[in-house]
Amino acid sequence: MIRYPSFLRAASLWAALALGSLPAGAQETDMGAHLMIELNAAESLAEGCKLSFLAFNGHPADIDDVTFEAVLFDAAGQVDQLTLLGFGALPAARPRVRQFVIPGMACDAIGQVLFNGTSVCASASLAPGACTNDLELSSKTDIEVTG
Repeated sequence: MIRYPSFLRAASLWAALALGSLPAGAQETDMGAHLMIELNAAESLAEGCKLSFLAFNGHPADIDDVTFEAVLFDAAGQVDQLTLLGFGALPAARPRVRQFVIPGMACDAIGQVLFNGTSVCASASLAPGACTNDLELSSKTDIEVTG
């Protein structure tokens, strides 16, 4: 029988207790029950600015359809236009990319995208505010995203 020094046994016991007290899956990022949307890329095209969003539904159930009311501000901070961004279905715990072309607008002319609310938020299992409650917005571009 192999005998380990008592400090190793104690350290192993403390490590096991500490890990055992963590919820299952704690090693993975727990984003909680909310929706995360990131403006991941903006690409200027001949017809306008293509915005690529990464969406992640952290709710325990699917969102069947969501459409956001968005306000686009120019680089000077003035309202340029209001638009609807239809993200469609967002399955639970699955990332989805959605792309939208803003016609006639160069990407460097957009200073901010404001998520103003939803015109559609449909889910068979979630409360009506599931698409906007604790909505987490971010941007990996020079365009600010707020809500």
